[in-house]
Amino acid sequence: MKQFFQKKGVTLSIKVYLIDGLSYMALGLFSSLIIGLIIKTVGEQIQTLLPTVSTYLIDMGALAMGLMGPAIGVAVAYGLKAPPLVIFSALIAGAAGAPLGGPAGSFIAALIATEVGKLVSKETKVDILVTPFVTIASGFLIAAFVGPPISGGLHYFGSVIIWATEQQPIIMGIIVAVLMGWALTAPISAAAIAIMLQLDGIAAGAATIGCAAQMVGFAVSSYRENKTSGLLALGIGTSMLQVANIVKKPIIILPPTIAAVIVAPFATTIFQMTNVPEGAGMGTSGFVGQIMTFTSMGFSAVVFLKVVILHIVAPAVISLLLSEWMRKKGYIQLGDMKINTGGE
Repeated sequence: MKQFFQKKGVTLSIKVYLIDGLSYMALGLFSSLIIGLIIKTVGEQIQTLLPTVSTYLIDMGALAMGLMGPAIGVAVAYGLKAPPLVIFSALIAGAAGAPLGGPAGSFIAALIATEVGKLVSKETKVDILVTPFVTIASGFLIAAFVGPPISGGLHYFGSVIIWATEQQPIIMGIIVAVLMGWALTAPISAAAIAIMLQLDGIAAGAATIGCAAQMVGFAVSSYRENKTSGLLALGIGTSMLQVANIVKKPIIILPPTIAAVIVAPFATTIFQMTNVPEGAGMGTSGFVGQIMTFTSMGFSAVVFLKVVILHIVAPAVISLLLSEWMRKKGYIQLGDMKINTGGE
């Protein structure tokens, strides 16, 4: 049985499912729900200025958002290296999970359907019928019976986090910021976690601070090693590029983490920064976290200034000062944060 599973590429590895599965789920989310929300938001903002263009953008965004389930299904199946028939059928599994269990339902349905589909793929002479049927049927059953309680449990946990952050904005704000920031930097998807938990309000605002602090913090702290290409790759790409360096020298994660600890209480109390689930786990990646903050708080000069200070300037200054102090003390050496960007 073990050899058969290996032959079929079914690992039954929680690590693979949490890392590869969630990472590709995030790509599916970004290619549908998140980019759709951005397009729709832009359309709504220019409604009075360009009504015709606005209508197209709103319709386009709504369509992309509505295809979240299929996008997650295909993304997860592709990430798990499924054969073509399984990938195409996983689209249906993801679609089945969305209305019953939201993003979590789509993810679970697509994940299990993909692994089951891989087991039967190319095992019969009528593979073109058996593989799609088994993949779709297993995904549909999982979506119907497992998706709703899992999604409900995640939403409940998310609501507890939101409630606790509102009751204890300083302590919980710090905890949420640090944990979500670490999730963003680790090889798992903070965006997928935020959306599955439906983080909202100041809890989502704290999560954004933590994620932004990791990205901006690493970008400026490692500038002498990585120059402009690294600044851009880490600052508006992903701090995940530092994972290998963190494993070798964990202490380098302290400057951006401490920056999150310092900034988060200001965001949850004085400035009352909020966000929506789609932006909570994005940090400064493509500036989605900032765009979604405007979606949550509205766009004004005051909000823009808050975003620039709390998401970019404060984490950058704090991380740079701490990292330079640690370099002088010998805790961080030149080359400890060097990444391979393919650029300069």
